[in-house]
Formats: sequence, C-alpha cells, structure tokens
Amino acid sequence: MAAKIKKGDRVILLTGKDKGRTGAVLRVLPKEGRVVVSGLNMVQRHTRPSQSDPQGGVKHKEASVHVSNVAIIDSAGKPTRVGFQMRDGKKVRVAKTTGEVING
Repeated sequence: MAAKIKKGDRVILLTGKDKGRTGAVLRVLPKEGRVVVSGLNMVQRHTRPSQSDPQGGVKHKEASVHVSNVAIIDSAGKPTRVGFQMRDGKKVRVAKTTGEVING
C-alpha cells in the first residue's frame, strides 16, 4: 500500500496530550503503523552514564504516535485526508480538501 504520510510532511496531532499542535515527521515506522513527529509526544528516558554519554541523567525525546492520530496539513493550514491521483502519468498524493498535490 502506498504511504499517505512520509518523512518531512507537516502534520497536526488529532488526539492526545498534544492535540492541535503541529510538527514535521522525523521517521515513519510502517510495520508498526506509527510516526515520530518533531517536538510532539515528548517522553523522559532515564539513562545510565556510558562511554558515549558520561553524564547520563534524564533525556527528553520524541515517542512515536499512531498514524491514525495525525493528519497532513494542507496549504490553508487545515488538517486533510490524503488521496491518490494519476497526474502526467505519475501517481501523486493529493489533499482531499483542496485537491492540491502534496510535495514529497
């Protein structure tokens, strides 16, 4: 199945503690059906001192979010669903609200 959300897309969170906040997709985990969004769903990890990180301590990092809880933002800044169309012989992603081609 074609990917509706890809790395670098601007997305908005639809549910959860960061509902309504936006960010860029850092990673897509297709086998788990999850995405990692920059600056959203932050969690704390307690790490032991190691050779690569002699300080250790509490680190903040992004946790993954289920792909159904995010939506791509269209050119008007609103959440939109993604469709596919053939344009100039190529299959492209299209915003359902505006009909514009989504870059990527």
